[in-house]
Amino acid sequence: MYHYYKDCQRKGTLPKFNETGFKVFSQFEEDGKLLYIFSLLGMGNKTFVDLGSNDCVNSNCANLAVHFNWKGLFVDGDKKLLEIGKRFYKKTPDAWSYKPKFATCFLTTDNVNPLLKSNGFEGEIELLSIDIDGNDYWIWEALEVIQPKVVMIESQVVYGLQNLVVPYQEDFKGDVENNNYYGASSLALQKLGRKKDYRLVGSNENGNNLFFVKNGLAEKELPEITVEETLQHPFAIEKFRLFDPIKHQPFLEA
Repeated sequence: MYHYYKDCQRKGTLPKFNETGFKVFSQFEEDGKLLYIFSLLGMGNKTFVDLGSNDCVNSNCANLAVHFNWKGLFVDGDKKLLEIGKRFYKKTPDAWSYKPKFATCFLTTDNVNPLLKSNGFEGEIELLSIDIDGNDYWIWEALEVIQPKVVMIESQVVYGLQNLVVPYQEDFKGDVENNNYYGASSLALQKLGRKKDYRLVGSNENGNNLFFVKNGLAEKELPEITVEETLQHPFAIEKFRLFDPIKHQPFLEA
């Protein structure tokens, strides 16, 4: 499929971004969309950083690590989940493959840059994935030591088209299963992306994982889209109704 997309790129017959999704390891159809993006950009140094990696198997980076031999860093605050990942990659894709690194850390705006640097991740990388259920916006804003070509980050679709960010909480331990007061809206993340010289090129179908590409890379094939285009699925539209119970909570604007 990688070579098929490269051939389509040469012929000018590329499919629409929204038609390229599929699931291998990712929670939704992010695996397919990331493969599409990197077919157009090229895989470069094949390096990723996954912040909020869970067990490192149900991960946006796992397909690239397992099937395309990418190297990278998995970071999560739960040591037990990282141990699952260590056991998985010990034998996958085979015993001789170069293994990813693992770091147990509750991420803050103060420790994220030193953590990456101490693990040998600086400068240009291909992919940054952020899914930490809380301070995602603030962590991306604080990141300086790496310059990813592509950023994939979780948004809070409950906030709809509003420009809202929950204030930074260093010790955030919110009940994300039952309380939607966390994270940042898609519009707020788009504004942050523009400040950091990225454009929004798409999302998963549900609209809660956004894809950003560094300006200057494949701008013809991956044009900027509007936030509205990412929030058309019934999943997102139904989520809008959940904002009313939390609308009086303190918010900031990006």
